[in-house]
Amino acid sequence: MARIVFEMEKSLEEVNQSVPTGNSTSKWRKILAFFGPAYLISVGYMDPGNWATDIAGGSQFGYALLWVLLMSNLMALLLQSLSARLGIVTQRDLAQASRETYSPFINYMLYFLAEIAIAACDLAEVLGMAIGINLLFDIPLIQGVLITVLDTFLLLFLINKGIRKMEAFIITLIVIIGISFVFEMFFAQPELGKVIYGLVPSLPNSAALYIAIGIIGATVMPHNLYLHSSLVQTRKFDRTKEGIQQAIKYNFIDSTIALNLAFFVNAAILILAATTFYKNGMYHVAEIQDAHRLMEPLLGKWAPILFAIALIAAGQSSTVTGTLAGQIIMEGYLNLRIQPWVRRIITRLVAIVPAVVVILLFGESITGKLLILSQVILSLQLGFAIIPLIHFVSDKQKMNGFQISKLTQIASWIVALIIVSLNAKLVYDEISDWLQTAKHPVVLWFTIVPIAFGFLILLLYIILKPFVAKVKWNIHNHSPHHLKLTVSVLETNQKKNIAIAVDFSNADEVAINSAFNLGGLTAKYTLIHVVETVGALFYGKNVADHETTIDEKLLLNYHQMLSEKGYQVDTKLGFGKPDTVIPEIINSGDFDVLVMGTHGHTGIKDLLFGTTVNKLRHKISIPLLIVKN
Repeated sequence: MARIVFEMEKSLEEVNQSVPTGNSTSKWRKILAFFGPAYLISVGYMDPGNWATDIAGGSQFGYALLWVLLMSNLMALLLQSLSARLGIVTQRDLAQASRETYSPFINYMLYFLAEIAIAACDLAEVLGMAIGINLLFDIPLIQGVLITVLDTFLLLFLINKGIRKMEAFIITLIVIIGISFVFEMFFAQPELGKVIYGLVPSLPNSAALYIAIGIIGATVMPHNLYLHSSLVQTRKFDRTKEGIQQAIKYNFIDSTIALNLAFFVNAAILILAATTFYKNGMYHVAEIQDAHRLMEPLLGKWAPILFAIALIAAGQSSTVTGTLAGQIIMEGYLNLRIQPWVRRIITRLVAIVPAVVVILLFGESITGKLLILSQVILSLQLGFAIIPLIHFVSDKQKMNGFQISKLTQIASWIVALIIVSLNAKLVYDEISDWLQTAKHPVVLWFTIVPIAFGFLILLLYIILKPFVAKVKWNIHNHSPHHLKLTVSVLETNQKKNIAIAVDFSNADEVAINSAFNLGGLTAKYTLIHVVETVGALFYGKNVADHETTIDEKLLLNYHQMLSEKGYQVDTKLGFGKPDTVIPEIINSGDFDVLVMGTHGHTGIKDLLFGTTVNKLRHKISIPLLIVKN
């Protein structure tokens, strides 16, 4: 028996790979084909965290901070367009681009910060939905927080029904929110002149700065930058220069419409608070519950009902954003794929545990402050997502000639400077206050202060590194293993048509050798691989993302290597859940046996990574040979 070693090259497909376009010749239908990703993004811009900051800003400062909302919306539009451009041109999401640019240590730090942002976002969603349930059904807040676990199963149900039904569900919730606030504006009857005057920049005091930073954090959300760069890759278009330019243009139109709808909702909340509370001398209404309670005597019985309904809709819709972003961030930075429901449960528990603890210790009155704090945390993380994004889309080589213009670069860096400067001032002020009021400031000097300096150094590093030395993509195989296939050449011939499930791990070597032992050189072999990304799960074979491109290339490399050694090899690429897709391929073909390699994990790893073998073996009608690695 001869043993032959093959080295799997780490490679990525070129950005200018052609992708088939739709058959529609109508311009409007082509535009509508690109619409969708930005609406999933926009729900994150109207989540309950926005409500808390908008209510606090409106009740304390009237219409004075409306300009912050407008500025934040313009910032969001610019940054989301950059995110979409990155995904369209490079076929990488922001997390993947970072992983292929920075060292592992820097990527782990950026991943850690991104996960904090996800947890902060989900905390706002948990509290918002719990408050809405409490207000509408008079259910205690703690029980409302626990009820939010159930939306995990709703999300999984929608995912299984497909992306179109999920989009319809999200759009329905957005419509509910929009209609609710149209009626709220009718009840409140704001003063148009003061609304326009509120668009003139001003900051009444330092407290307004804290609220303004919270508004920016609630509006320009870091996890949406990761999500948008991934979702745009699900649209198929001609990857010529004209096709890419058209995709960028249509996605910008999509973002403009969707984010302006989100701006209307946020502005309506702030205007409602200003007209209802600030105008009546109620300057300290920062709690959503207080806002709801005071609405009925001021605006009538329907105002608080619509307010609570819209709040629940906002919380429910924004859970989708956080969940998908969490999966994309984990896959992009760590190349770690776990079961979607496990990821969702983990994310939700990270938000629920601190919410329950804080409410039990400090009471329900603390929820407003907790919501605002969550948005400030989001804002603090923004710089670590924005700066790499600007560097990537400004790089001519990385963007293959589709880099942003000098004017757009200047505008982007101004936005980054504003956000980072405001955050730096906030952190400095907060740490100074802690040092002055703490009983044991030495503890802070050896804990909080070094951590702050550490993150400052990290921020300076990601700002300056590309200016000092241009960094190319670190092109590598997305598999966690360095693959070496040791192939056994035998002359036995027991099976004629053999299917082999491959996942580009070390288990493939054992599976392929076992198959060759069954069929030898005369049998026909079909290599089956299933793409399991978020995009593949939702869009199936219509997905055109970066991971799919890699998987196609790796499968082709397997085909070429084995064909050169005299084996008759075919390949099939599936999309979605392996335990569903592999049986479909097997049952539609004429196979004698299916060979699978297994990693041998049990227990908790089964929960995290799934149990494909157990589910699959009941769905096929041919023998299944399981070979342990």
